[in-house]
Amino acid sequence: MTIILHHLENSRSQRIIWLLEEIQLPYEIKRYERHSKTQKAPDSLKVIHPLGKSPMIEDGGEVIIETAAIVEYLVDKAGGKLGAPKDAKGARLYTQYLHFAEGSMMPPLYGLLVVGRLGLLGLPARKPVGQMVTDLLVWLETELADRDYFVGDDLTAADIMMSFPLEACQSRAGLDARYPNLMAWLGRIHARPQYQTALEKGGPYAYA
Repeated sequence: MTIILHHLENSRSQRIIWLLEEIQLPYEIKRYERHSKTQKAPDSLKVIHPLGKSPMIEDGGEVIIETAAIVEYLVDKAGGKLGAPKDAKGARLYTQYLHFAEGSMMPPLYGLLVVGRLGLLGLPARKPVGQMVTDLLVWLETELADRDYFVGDDLTAADIMMSFPLEACQSRAGLDARYPNLMAWLGRIHARPQYQTALEKGGPYAYA
């Protein structure tokens, strides 16, 4: 049965297209555009799920939400492809980064977005929130000092989860040549044919 991905432009759901290309499960994309002024998701997504958030997938009549939960579901459906390594340390790193992307990276990035929209009112919060992001980038740079990917020398779904927040950091939160290991990692994932195919299928994406 074909998986249906409800994909919102310039969103976390771009990662799911990339994952589906990597693990080669059959899928169909239903695209949604953001409101031109508010940049919010359209109400039509609420027809699929009351929260109206993307990504969400439909498979066998079931709707699944939350990016990490979708990733775990799809990796399991693909027989563990791009899943956790068998060794204990690798499995721990895999789980850590699978959830670090949303649990630790996205809150301060969203905070920067909100602070930026507040104008002068947001100035007092801009420096401390920005420092939170910098602290995360400094630590992540050390994590990639001796390996090509976050879990080891091979791509896993944890890297796919980490792609959106780090692409967002490159776009608006100071990820640049000061972090050569992270920039090299971005170069590696962006060069993958499956990533390029996902971009073509997903439509315009501001962060690649």
